[in-house]
Order: sequence, then C-alpha cells, then structure tokens
Amino acid sequence: MAHLYFRFGTMGSGKSYDLYKVYRNYTDQNRDVLVFVSDIDNRHGVGKVTSRSGSSLDAITLYPKTAIPRPSCILVDEGQFLLPDQVIQFSNIVDTLNIPVIVYGLKNNSDNKLFHGSEFLLLYADKLEEIKTICKHCESKATMVLRLDNDREPIFEVPMIQVGDASYEPVCRKCWRKAYSKWQEH
Repeated sequence: MAHLYFRFGTMGSGKSYDLYKVYRNYTDQNRDVLVFVSDIDNRHGVGKVTSRSGSSLDAITLYPKTAIPRPSCILVDEGQFLLPDQVIQFSNIVDTLNIPVIVYGLKNNSDNKLFHGSEFLLLYADKLEEIKTICKHCESKATMVLRLDNDREPIFEVPMIQVGDASYEPVCRKCWRKAYSKWQEH
C-alpha cells in the first residue's frame, strides 16, 4: 500500500541528499521515478534538485496546474512551497493510483510559523519523518531556523520569502528563543 510521506528538517539537515538517495534506490531497480521541485526554488537553476554534497537531479518544475503522469514513485523537494490543492492532489494519487509520494521540505519558517504547504502536508501525510541535524550554536537537535541579515545578525518578522540557505542557520528551540529575545530588546 502506498503512502504520502512528509520528510521534514531544518536547513542543512540533508533533505535533498535523502531525496537523491531514494531516487537512486528506485532507479537502480529500473523503476520510473518523477522528481518535482517548486517553481519558487530556482537557486540552482529551474528544474534542479541539488544537495550541499553536490548530488544533483533534473526535476519537473511544479506549477499550480502541472499534470502528473504515472511512475513507480513521486519525489518532491521544497514541499513547504506546495499549494494546498497540490498536497491534496498528491494524496489523491497515493489513494487512487497506489503510487508512493515522498515530499521533502521545511516545517517552519524563521519566525517559527508553519509554511502553508507544510501545514497541509502535516494534515494529509500518512507518515511524518524528521530528518535531523544539530544546532549551529550548541549541538542540540535543531528544530528551528534563524534568518540572518548581511551582518550575520538574526532577523525576524520579515514577510519576504528568501530562497536559498546562505542567510539561514539551523538552531534548537533554546538558541532560537535566545536570539528572538535579544532581537525584541532592540
């Protein structure tokens, strides 16, 4: 029986690398796999999934009305940017076509609010799997993300989505709260 998986983690936790490993597992067994990436994430070029380790895959850019053919497995990167209808469409593919769908993405933004796509993935996913990494400051488990300005100082309540990882750090709740309290004092 197929499932809808949401594999989430902070920046730098290895989500794209894990997607690449799953892709290789399927293709090494001569299975058809479709890889999707959000149209919002174009930092490595349109239609690319790239990990920090250098692993890279061509992907189908996922627009709101993208038609999805029938493979053995569907992999989706940057799931936090999915629209609610796209999450529901993927859950329908799992339920009606019995095709596993594995979505990778961030759970929450730097203000510690759920991304809209992640909210719907948490509601619709059959299985939730956390990809873990450690805090940049204290080596506890990272569950949050700090957004940094050009001076590498944490910033909050910035409405704009900034794609990429150059100005983000994975942190634990305690270090996030410490940075947030310091930011509020200014």
